Amino acid sequence: MSLQAIHNIPEICAQLGITDAVLSPGSRCAPLTIAFARHPGVQVRTVPDERAAAFIGLGLAQAQRRAVALVCTSGTAGLNYAPAVAEAYFQQIPLVVFTADRPPEWIDQLDGQTIRQTDLYGAHAKGSFTLPVDTSHPDAEWHAARIVNEAINLAQRAPAGPVQVNVPLREPFYPKAGEELTFGPVKVIREEISAPVLLPSQAAALRDTIRNAARVLVVAGQHPWELALQQALHHFSIAFDVPVVGDTIANLPSAIGQQDVFLAAQNQTLKESLRPTLLLTFGQSLISKALKLYLRNAPIAQHWHIQAAGEVADAYRALTQVIRVEPADFFAALTAIGSTDSIGVSEAVDSSSILDTTAMRPPFPADATRVASPTSPAAFATAETEVPSASYTAAWQRANAQATDFLDTFFQQPNQPFNEFMAIHKALHSLPEYSALHLANSMAVRYANIIGLPQGRAVEVFANRGTSGIDGCTSTAVGAALAQPERPIVLLTGDVAFFYDRNAFWHNYPTPNLRVVLLNNHAGGIFRLIDGPRQQPELEEFFETRQPLRAENTARDFGLRYFAVSSFAELESALPVFFAAEGGAALLEITTDSQTNAAFFEHYRNTVKAAFA
Repeated sequence: MSLQAIHNIPEICAQLGITDAVLSPGSRCAPLTIAFARHPGVQVRTVPDERAAAFIGLGLAQAQRRAVALVCTSGTAGLNYAPAVAEAYFQQIPLVVFTADRPPEWIDQLDGQTIRQTDLYGAHAKGSFTLPVDTSHPDAEWHAARIVNEAINLAQRAPAGPVQVNVPLREPFYPKAGEELTFGPVKVIREEISAPVLLPSQAAALRDTIRNAARVLVVAGQHPWELALQQALHHFSIAFDVPVVGDTIANLPSAIGQQDVFLAAQNQTLKESLRPTLLLTFGQSLISKALKLYLRNAPIAQHWHIQAAGEVADAYRALTQVIRVEPADFFAALTAIGSTDSIGVSEAVDSSSILDTTAMRPPFPADATRVASPTSPAAFATAETEVPSASYTAAWQRANAQATDFLDTFFQQPNQPFNEFMAIHKALHSLPEYSALHLANSMAVRYANIIGLPQGRAVEVFANRGTSGIDGCTSTAVGAALAQPERPIVLLTGDVAFFYDRNAFWHNYPTPNLRVVLLNNHAGGIFRLIDGPRQQPELEEFFETRQPLRAENTARDFGLRYFAVSSFAELESALPVFFAAEGGAALLEITTDSQTNAAFFEHYRNTVKAAFA
């Protein structure tokens, strides 16, 4: 049996831009493993745990903004990819998953390591493909190459996402001793993608509607850091006097971001003053439950969602129009400087509001072809313009400023018990410049969204909010650290997410740029903070599921510098050393008491309600 079609797979991957692969060991996948390992154009890493491997691949793809290949053996190995595949689907991250398989005649015949692998991920993959089991005939080899091309192009086509390529293999799996593998020549099908654009007449009509709307609000969901979008939004906000609101994961440093604070209070007068008549949204999910519920319950006349391709959710029960264009292009088209087609010269953005790009710097010394570079948020503070005190924008700005002042005062309270909320405030304000901050699900991402990020440090934020699971948060950060070894990668995580995903470190690749901030309250502390479980007698045993683990052994097992703190003095002493560039990967374990955390957070919530009543 010829394996040339299998050996050609990494060559097709490399020619279509996939230069990273994450493999997990196995016998059935040996032909794939050997082909990828020997290909000079693909950087291959081996991770034994398939669940961790898939999330590491997701982190690589997320950081590099291009597809990554995964390779596993047959049986349940591929099922362990499923959480990361689902996360990639909802976050629109391209993964090409090669699952080795038994030949079809041996499925359901009591053969070892055999399950039904066709369409393994169902509705959580963009597509599922199966290679022919015998590729010795030239037509079959062409067919296999065509399938691989189609799968990779589908994964990368907007909206990007994961695809499965099932690869049935018969023995023998291994080349003979001394046998060299050849790659190609291969059939490569390239797909040129053209982005949809607004016609001048469309832009003019949309602009007129915005001009005539009484209250226009832009709300950004999760979105990668994108300079063109930040610039276009800046101009749009000024030109139309429109507030822009975004969670931490929206990666919009100049956006209004303290909505978790001022919308938490039941102040109906304030909420009515902030209610939009026209809502413009883009991006994916929100962290802020307060903002999400506020928008769902506010009577909004029009809701436009801006998204170039893919399914659109009616997340706020108000959707009236979908605009099929990239958000950056939409906002740029509506504020096109000097464009008589859509705006008119007299009404174009004033030249004084153009950003001073000389202040912009790259976030880290990286190859610009590999990673899109964030720039300093300070650049977006160069073009402040006055808005009328009675304007809709000013109402949002005042609420945001009041929330910022409230937080500054609240976190300066003296003589507070040691708790994770205040500890995270100190850690976030110690982040290195140009960090990539990964927020684990549960309380870590919520704390960070309430507190916000330090100004002027160009911190880019990532979180697995596609499915919001805890299962691969550490592995995703590890993947980012492998993808960008010159950049500080910081993971903020809780104990349940951390211990659940310890196999993220089970590999042989150094990550000296990785810093893990671990909140260990020895329980699923979130259940003491949310209404429902905290009022139940089953709280401790069936929701919190208390555990006695500490991270010191994990740090020692995987060669991480270890810092343990349980007081504010210890924390403030440890942070500068922990975040220092030298010294290698490190883990900071912040040990607190779950009941103390719950009491302090309840104190915070009551203080917010009183302050904004």
